[in-house]
Amino acid sequence: MRHQVAGYKLGRSKGARIALRRNLIKQLFTHERITTTRAKAESVRGEAERIITIARNSAQTDDAARKVHARRLVAARLGGGSEVVKKVFDDIAPRFASRNGGYTRMLKLGPRQGDAAEMVMLELVEE
Repeated sequence: MRHQVAGYKLGRSKGARIALRRNLIKQLFTHERITTTRAKAESVRGEAERIITIARNSAQTDDAARKVHARRLVAARLGGGSEVVKKVFDDIAPRFASRNGGYTRMLKLGPRQGDAAEMVMLELVEE
């Protein structure tokens, strides 16, 4: 029985799943819009919103140690990539300063030609 087992396996091993999620989140923050399958988008959406919330809350504090800690948390979740971390904290988080969640939007695109997988476009909401 799979009681209280959260998350999507996506037909991959644990390492491949972690790498896929990190890459999708990095691409979402880099391009601010990605096209992927519905299952992958749903597995990435919550983590991306948590990262934006961490960055947004760190901008509202005056404690320098908390700001550094927030950057390190985000860098650890993204697996490096200092330019992506910088973009999240300097460009994306200030955009959502007055918004209490709901930073992403999923738009249905219909089935994929090859295998009829349900495709969606995951994008950051514009203010």
